[in-house]
Amino acid sequence: MNEKIYIVTGAAGFLGGTVCRQLIGRGERVRAFVLPNDPAAKYIPDGTEVVYGDLCDSESLERLFTVPVGMKSIVLHIASIVTVDPGYNQKIIDVNVGGTKNIIDMCLAHPECEKLVYCSSTGAIPEVPKGKRITEVNFFDEDKVEGCYSMSKAMATQAVLDAVKERGMNACIVHPSGIMGPEDFAIGETTGTLIKIIGGEMPMGISGTFNLCDVRDLAAGTIAAADNGRQGECYILGNEAISFKDFCRLVSEEASCKAPKAFLPIPVANLIAKLSEMRAKRTGVKPLMTTFSVYNLARNNEFDSSKAKHELGYQTRSYRETIHDEIKWLKASGKIA
Repeated sequence: MNEKIYIVTGAAGFLGGTVCRQLIGRGERVRAFVLPNDPAAKYIPDGTEVVYGDLCDSESLERLFTVPVGMKSIVLHIASIVTVDPGYNQKIIDVNVGGTKNIIDMCLAHPECEKLVYCSSTGAIPEVPKGKRITEVNFFDEDKVEGCYSMSKAMATQAVLDAVKERGMNACIVHPSGIMGPEDFAIGETTGTLIKIIGGEMPMGISGTFNLCDVRDLAAGTIAAADNGRQGECYILGNEAISFKDFCRLVSEEASCKAPKAFLPIPVANLIAKLSEMRAKRTGVKPLMTTFSVYNLARNNEFDSSKAKHELGYQTRSYRETIHDEIKWLKASGKIA
């Protein structure tokens, strides 16, 4: 029997599922935490023990954390609700903040739990002026970030750091930027955009930048934080920023499709987003784009991952390689022709 088990929350998600596959691939024992009736549970790799439950339900968390006598556990807390809607949402706060506090309490209540790695976001880090690279900070203020999702990640990240300082918990934090790559079974925001570009459903783009990482690199970085991350430290897992125009050019070259012909200036895109959000409130129809999505393209997206590279051995592959592999997977899985 292995003497160590990795507990992964959000294991049916894009990053969580990839983390499980990599851990299983290196021969680790893995226990996955999955919402009841989650259709993506079928994609969790063979050999993973599955516990169904909810971050806000203490009884299911107790089942998750209970391990055989003599076994140690390491927790990779990846689960969260992600949204591009900037408006306040109590459920997001309950799950992303309250659920993380529940995980902290469980880690501390179970002495066999050796370490917590919390998966935060670069969105939790305050933006700095363009021309400067964004580095790790040691205090997180929800009033200094944009949108409810980023607020929730800032609050949860600070809760973890408080538990380290005040309660002696062994924990470290990773801050992934955007995510893309193969095996995105739920078709997230970036994969959906990729499919639209390839299918010719995006005649216009937006003149901005983003910072995207291959899910396989983010997973490896998260596991490296479990192996080597220092107590109370934060690690940015980012890539080089890329313009939406260059991203579309790479997609068109790799998929042999046409790229969008025009790119809206940020002020025009922001006006359209505001009108789309107003219409969505009236009709209940999903907005074409949100002000938070536009903000993420307009903001400074230059993140410094040198600390993670130096301490964790974090590496990133090229955008072209990731786009190539994702298109190959989309074709093989029948999601594009």
